[in-house]
Amino acid sequence: MKENEDRREGFSDAFTLYRDVAKEKTHFGSPKAAADEIKNIAKRFGADIVGITQYDERWLYTQKFSDMSLTERPNDIPDGLKYVIVTAQKMDYDLISTVPSALSGAATGLGYSHDATVVLSVAQYLRNLGYNAVASMNDSSLNIPMAIQAGLGEYGRHGLLITKEFGPRVRLGKIYTDLPMALDKPLHFGVKEFCGICRGCTKGCPVKAISDGAPTTQTYNQSNIKGIKKWTVNGEKCFGYWAAQNSDCSVCIRVCPYNKDYSKWLYQLGRWLAGTRLRRFMLTLDIKLGYGKRKQPKLWWQGQRQNFNNFIRNFFSSGKQKKNNQKLR
Repeated sequence: MKENEDRREGFSDAFTLYRDVAKEKTHFGSPKAAADEIKNIAKRFGADIVGITQYDERWLYTQKFSDMSLTERPNDIPDGLKYVIVTAQKMDYDLISTVPSALSGAATGLGYSHDATVVLSVAQYLRNLGYNAVASMNDSSLNIPMAIQAGLGEYGRHGLLITKEFGPRVRLGKIYTDLPMALDKPLHFGVKEFCGICRGCTKGCPVKAISDGAPTTQTYNQSNIKGIKKWTVNGEKCFGYWAAQNSDCSVCIRVCPYNKDYSKWLYQLGRWLAGTRLRRFMLTLDIKLGYGKRKQPKLWWQGQRQNFNNFIRNFFSSGKQKKNNQKLR
């Protein structure tokens, strides 16, 4: 934050924590080589998923609003930044399972913190190479349409991005730049069709802010984008509940059947089935097995305590084993 300048960087304003752009440009030989380099660097800086798309003015906010001075001002993304690098940071599966709780709020905060580190680091890397770059999180434009265009995932009934790697359990960031790069294409793995038969988030939403019907161009208030046929969430109802709770909500993420740990092959199989004609069977199975139910925060703490006890036990037992081995020598 830069309160003395009436800025909340990362939330209502783009970041400005950079060194100047280098005077000499580094050349990559081709847009594909440039894209490969930047994706590699972004992942080394900690990004879990990275994609690249073109700047699209449709998703840019027409103006910004300061919740400190209660004033509007123009969007200040510089002209000429025709490429957008979109990054996604996963949130902890076990913490999100406790939604709503202070623990799940920690998962959200940690996701945003990682996000800020990644986008700032990538932006400065690009500036060091001689290209202008501006790091951005929730400010300046809509993240989800850009993430879809960059091939990070599909749009879900709950109004969130659903990725193949982590489902909806991600936080998004982006970097605007003038470095020419090869673009990624949107991907399709059956989310729209699955969401068409699923109502998990609709039923789970405490304030019923999520649509129960088919995609439409309906809007609820000025928080919704006009002219796009999609599932639209009543954002003001949603955020009003967040504010009343004094904590995050994210129930729609917890109950989503795509919210799984995809490092396990069984869940990868389930994701594949959800994209086939067996999707209704997959949904029934997900419900019957009780996925999406809230985990009591105390169970998370007990699990962490057990992990710590196991670590201490293993540490000392390994030490004793070393002493015994030395005696045998």
